[in-house]
Order: sequence, then C-alpha cells, then structure tokens
Amino acid sequence: MKWERAVHHLGELARACAETLNQPMFSHRVTQLWAVGDILGPQRDLDTVTVALAIDRPVEEVAWLSEPSGTQHWANAVRLNKNPFTVRWRSDQAAIWNHDIVRPALVWNSVEGEQPDVLASIRNGDAERVRTPAPTEEELAARLADELVVSHNSLQAATEAYEKRRWSPGKLEPTADALWLASLGYLDVWGAIER
Repeated sequence: MKWERAVHHLGELARACAETLNQPMFSHRVTQLWAVGDILGPQRDLDTVTVALAIDRPVEEVAWLSEPSGTQHWANAVRLNKNPFTVRWRSDQAAIWNHDIVRPALVWNSVEGEQPDVLASIRNGDAERVRTPAPTEEELAARLADELVVSHNSLQAATEAYEKRRWSPGKLEPTADALWLASLGYLDVWGAIER
C-alpha cells in the first residue's frame, strides 16, 4: 500500500476511535491509539499498518497478543478487519510499550483527541520527534517480567477454558483460538526475555 494511503487509514482509525468512544453498544472503550513499527519510519510502501489499541480493561484481561472478549465486536463495527491493520490490544492501565511495541507514537486518546502534529510527522516520514523515549535495559526487563506474569496467567485460564469446553457440544473454535493466542503471547514474551 502507498504511504499516503497508510497514513489515511491511520487517520480514519483515529476518527473511528473518537466516534465510538461513548457508544453504549460496545463492552469496551478504546481509549488510546498508538502507531507502531514501520509507519513510524521513512516514507515507503507498506504491507500493513501496526497499531496498539488501549482499552479500558485491567491489565490481567489484556495479555500480550490476545483478543480480549468484545474487541472483535468493536473491530467489526469500525471495519478494522477490512483494512490493512495489524492490531495489538493493550490495557490502558499499564505501559503500552514492550519488546515488540518499540517507541510508539500516540495518535489519539480519549482525553485530548487526535494528535494532529503526530499524524503530520508520520505523513512527512519524520515521526522520530513524536515517538516516546526508549526504555532503559532495566525498565525493559521489568516490563517483560510483568508481561510474562500476565501472559502465564492468561495461558493457564485459556487452557482451563479449553479443557472445560473440549468435549461439550457446539463450536470449539473460539476457545481453541483463545488458547492459541495465549500460547503465542506467552512464548513471544518468554522468547524476548531469553534473548
């Protein structure tokens, strides 16, 4: 996708976040939109735009790489899955960044709204000045330790849910997908700690 189109999609997502903020039909409120990864670099064609979406849920309910219950409803309503986004769901009650979300840039939040200077910097391929500072090695180690605890608990809960649901009638796919994502998130954080 062309650079201008990628930035356009990011701006549209910021507007969708604002429009859905106080709609009672959603079980979660998206409170922050962060740009992550390649969209923060120089202008070039991109395959996808990576974003971190923070929701108003406790950290324990938003493990790394998980899709918390209710987020698919929101994503479908704003046509997130129809556009070229890679989404990382995060809790707004903890730091957004980790080993994979490196120096993100805040595009929109529920308090101040859209950050036009951030979108302009991204559009110009000059996002370096609007990115968050890099963590120290100690801060990163502490963040990963916290992520690992949450991911481990999520993996345990997803395994228990799968075991309870495994031989029951009905579709097993949503429960199996949740287990797969919990496993993937745990292994990803564990791998980052090992590196």
